[in-house]
Amino acid sequence: MTDPARSLPHRLDRLDDAVETLLASIDGPLHVAAPLGIGKPHRLLNALYARIERDPSRALHLYTALSLDPPSPANDLQRRFLAPFLARHFGDDFPRLAYVQAQKRDALPAHIEVEEFYMQSGALLKSRQAQRRYASLNYTHVARAIAQRGVNCLVQKVAANADGSRLSLSSNTDLTFDAIDAILARGLPRPLMVAEIDPELPWIENGAAVDAAFFDIVVSPPGPYPKLFALPRQPVADAEFAIGFYASALVRDGGTLQIGIGALADALCHALVLRHTDNAAYRRVLHALDPEIERHPAVIASGGLDPFEHGLYGCSEMINEGFRRLVQTGVLRRKVVDDEPLMRRINAGTASDADRERLEREGEFLHGAFYLGSHEFYDWLRTLDADGQRGIGMRRVSEVNELYGGRESLERVQRHQSRFFNTCMMATALGAAVSDGLADGRVVSGVGGQYNFVAMAHALPEARSVLMLRATREEPGQPAITSIVWNYGHTTIPRHLRDIYVSEYGIADVHGACDEDCIAAMAGIADARFQHDLLTTANLSGKLGEELLRLRLSGRNTPEALRATLAPFRADGTLTDYPLGSDFTPVEQRLVKALTWLKANTATTGTKLATIARALAGARASSAEDIEAVTRMGYANPSGFSETLYAKLVALALRETTQ
Repeated sequence: MTDPARSLPHRLDRLDDAVETLLASIDGPLHVAAPLGIGKPHRLLNALYARIERDPSRALHLYTALSLDPPSPANDLQRRFLAPFLARHFGDDFPRLAYVQAQKRDALPAHIEVEEFYMQSGALLKSRQAQRRYASLNYTHVARAIAQRGVNCLVQKVAANADGSRLSLSSNTDLTFDAIDAILARGLPRPLMVAEIDPELPWIENGAAVDAAFFDIVVSPPGPYPKLFALPRQPVADAEFAIGFYASALVRDGGTLQIGIGALADALCHALVLRHTDNAAYRRVLHALDPEIERHPAVIASGGLDPFEHGLYGCSEMINEGFRRLVQTGVLRRKVVDDEPLMRRINAGTASDADRERLEREGEFLHGAFYLGSHEFYDWLRTLDADGQRGIGMRRVSEVNELYGGRESLERVQRHQSRFFNTCMMATALGAAVSDGLADGRVVSGVGGQYNFVAMAHALPEARSVLMLRATREEPGQPAITSIVWNYGHTTIPRHLRDIYVSEYGIADVHGACDEDCIAAMAGIADARFQHDLLTTANLSGKLGEELLRLRLSGRNTPEALRATLAPFRADGTLTDYPLGSDFTPVEQRLVKALTWLKANTATTGTKLATIARALAGARASSAEDIEAVTRMGYANPSGFSETLYAKLVALALRETTQ
């Protein structure tokens, strides 16, 4: 991966010196690309931004994605909860990206432009500058777009070996190599390559390590080194657990797994782990959700409920928290090698002892293009034993997210029985998915790799795309809104690529279905409160026959019924709020529930007045646990009416959410 003719890089210790060297190396406007997620060199980018902000004669165009920013409290109650957590989780010295702070205020200078193809979910909905410069791209098309923009500099955070002779792209092999190839293919000069060494970044060897001469400038700023951005793990609700368990029944032993991130992915991974490690408990949960689950046509055709005798191979654009647990529990252990005839023999069951020995010796069980997770996840990567290091390989996004290219036939045999699990915000009754944007054109996140994986599921034999969604969404103080709609003004996945949808109310296999059957299946996993209207609209559009208009739908499709179904498993510990671990302390976990309840019960004037009246009439916190939680919020000795009221409101919320 290194040109032997390239000279050794400039090695610098100061960020400002690196910026001045960068500026001296490039004439005219800067067209800079930076990786998404934690591969983005925050401190270097902040130094570059500060320098260019002062000099309008040098235009800066930054091309990137997923510019992660820690949450900011919106009010005093949030500040009291978040401030201690943020200080502990991110550190007081975490370098927030200066350009993101400017974007949020629509305050980027005229000579600085930031273009992103994927946004931190919901973070930039109100930024006109960010919305105007969003680029709607499949992840695998970004490298070509970067080349078209004439990128002349690429900056990246890296890990270094002991003597600095080797560097690891570590968290982000996704676009770096693809972007360089695309730029050179257009006859453009190789971009200036700038690396910032971060000792906090785990060393990854396979597919990520390069000679130091791969870069032109290597800066090693002095410590202390801020913590890596870590995603706080969120609690998993009943709906999310139900979705995860239904989805887990669609996985075939010996197959291939891709998953996204978030509470739905956490629930799916927990279900897969339980399926393998405590199959009896796993089946009890599934049978409570659906006594006929083993006879569901999609489960028979594509999945199973048994433990994993052969294990799974992970091939996902993002390696996250769930993959750690799947590796640790032996679910993720099916290995692949880059030898097509051998893989064919393995799949056919005709492999020799020598084949199997080579597979065990050289094979890898997890491929990804970037990783992102918790501090615990990063610690796991740092402390992998030799077998673990050999089993994980970082790859280009063009390799992970699609088939087409020089290795298609090999990847087809490696990706046996692929299951692609992704989330969407909404789905239509005709099978289209809404995952990244709103009907008014504003972007919530981005397409990323979702379209790639859905399309790949249709291209691979015996592969399935599974889009997971909550049947309803609710804002505090507002009535529930269905997520399964007749039509919507924005689409991420077109209906002709429909395959499987999973909500908390079941599985809808709509692959190749005619419109009428698709509507019936989607209505079957909708919330009962919205099923009739959905079918009525379909009928008015001429899409239903009389027999389907009178379709008998399940009265169990309600949050209340689901809560009652899962309550025993909540009580016995099978389903916990944080199945993959938590970044919150036990008292903070209690407060998350309590503050969520308080927000919902003060969202309107009427509910706020009623909740305040109840709080004022009630006693202050009295149990040791409640006193600890109120103290954590800074209300142990309230001063004045306002603090006294909030202390009582928090105490009321704690009582209401105590199981």
